[in-house]
Amino acid sequence: MTEKNITFRMEKPIAVLSRNERGYTKEINIVSWNGADPKYDIRSWHPDRQKCGKGITLTREEATALMYALKEVFEDDE
Repeated sequence: MTEKNITFRMEKPIAVLSRNERGYTKEINIVSWNGADPKYDIRSWHPDRQKCGKGITLTREEATALMYALKEVFEDDE
């Protein structure tokens, strides 16, 4: 198995969603991976940002769809 060189550029931090006892944070940010167009990115990050966990990336359209879906779920819970 060949190790891949993965690069990222943090375009815009948005929010820390949680932090665990080891200092890892689950965050949503706008990130460019391997020089590609920036996307909304949700994943866990090591405190020094040298390591990260698996996550998901969303286009603006996907993030908007997620926002509306969650809004509907939360409104139904009221």
